[in-house]
Amino acid sequence: MGENNKRIFELQAEVCKTLTSPKRLEIIHALKDGEKTVTELVNILGIPKANVSQHLSILKNKGILKSRREGVNIFYSIANPKVIQACNLMREVLTEQLKQQELLLTKL
Repeated sequence: MGENNKRIFELQAEVCKTLTSPKRLEIIHALKDGEKTVTELVNILGIPKANVSQHLSILKNKGILKSRREGVNIFYSIANPKVIQACNLMREVLTEQLKQQELLLTKL
């Protein structure tokens, strides 16, 4: 396996670690249709601003989110739309697994 492949796997593992937080996944889901301010995300997530800011900082440092300032507001958005596609694909897989488990339970 080439050195580039090893580096890609390392980076992928780092991103996956970043996405282990359900709140970070909720942030990505909330931003799927466009950028939002910290205040909007606080209202959507229902957690304190300090927590939202911490999650945003982590996601931005990993290159998952980008931000722009407009006056006093900072707007956050997804850095690459493929992140949304990847999260949606994983949600589809998990939804299918849950349906299969429910079918098995109803047959018992």
